[in-house]
Amino acid sequence: MKISELLKGRACGCGKCHSCNIEKVVIEKGAINKIYDLAAAYERIILVADKNTYAVCGRKAAELLKEKLQDKLVFSDDLLIPDEAAVEKLDRIISDTTDLLLGVGSGVIQDLCKYVSFKRGLPYFIIATAPSMDGYASSGAAMIMGNMKVTYNAHVPQAIIADVDILRNAPMEMIRSGYGDIIGKLSCLNDWRLSAAVNDEYFCQYVYDLTLQMTDSIKNDGKLLQERDENAVKRLTEALIGVGIAMAYVGNSRPASGSEHHLSHFFEITGILYNEPYFMHGTDVAFSTVYTCRMREEISRLDTPEQAQRFDRAEWESRIRSVYGTAAQGVIELQNRAGMYDEDKISVYKEKWKEIREILADAPSSDEIISYLESVGLDISDFEKLYGTEKLENAKWFAKDLKDRYSVLWLYYCLFYRSVI
Repeated sequence: MKISELLKGRACGCGKCHSCNIEKVVIEKGAINKIYDLAAAYERIILVADKNTYAVCGRKAAELLKEKLQDKLVFSDDLLIPDEAAVEKLDRIISDTTDLLLGVGSGVIQDLCKYVSFKRGLPYFIIATAPSMDGYASSGAAMIMGNMKVTYNAHVPQAIIADVDILRNAPMEMIRSGYGDIIGKLSCLNDWRLSAAVNDEYFCQYVYDLTLQMTDSIKNDGKLLQERDENAVKRLTEALIGVGIAMAYVGNSRPASGSEHHLSHFFEITGILYNEPYFMHGTDVAFSTVYTCRMREEISRLDTPEQAQRFDRAEWESRIRSVYGTAAQGVIELQNRAGMYDEDKISVYKEKWKEIREILADAPSSDEIISYLESVGLDISDFEKLYGTEKLENAKWFAKDLKDRYSVLWLYYCLFYRSVI
């Protein structure tokens, strides 16, 4: 389905009236040249970029805005983090007369502009510089606050400008990241079905099918993306934006984020906490999808579900403090509020075991995911070498604790976790 059609929204059989308040999405060669006309209703625009995206097209965008450009903020950080310091720096430059924020970038710039513009009651545009993630069209702002990865409900951009000439020349690791983020939908969609079965969570078949359609449109394009094929890059961008619209339709990231994203967030958070390397978000999502599919395969081999052991809160808190260090208290408080450890799910698992196994079996195999990743130049051994056995093991058990969302990680923990203390 075309992006322009998705922007119209629809009344749905799930009972919701799906809508997305983005006014314009331009995905074409030379799209950046339309920025002045797209911003016709605005007169005092602040441009936000980092030093790399400013060089790529931010300077050109500033020139094209002419007299509409009120000011600009170009972050000089080698690794820009969407945290309290970055928010404060952006907030300071906004004046009472500012009427639009224009982000030039991908993940972090997008989230900063989304978060701050929402807090300030301002609209924002985004000029995409890489097809690297699916957040362009979503209403969620993924921030790092108090050393925790927190996704805030904010708002969608008024316009997305995606110039294919710019996108196809993005660093290959960013193109791979965007492809990986899409491949991760094969995991998170399965989690959504699983939670609907186990928890009676809201589920929309239309949004599920839409997200799967976006994924299917690009999953076989890995080789073409490595060649920077113009049409493949455009399809990837459309898929990433389409998935963002799917998130806007349901009002949260459930159609696009599950266990594979929780693992990715684990590697990012612990990387920041301990100054350790980590992959780009979508790349981590892609590799993590291999692991979540392996978990599904392992669970499916059980004839009947039996709880591994009763939850030991003292042991869990000890492990959380060991794994998350200074961020541990926030993780513990999140789970105390969520109350997911207070729920005894084993009786539900036993009652619905046939349905659960059928859902898990519907996910692609881990070998199939590996073949997709290899087609775009991603080698699972690089993931295993970077993180090592201990970190991967900790992620398997405790990445779920960063979020209050049910996924296969909770099922796996219930069935296989053994105390090591």
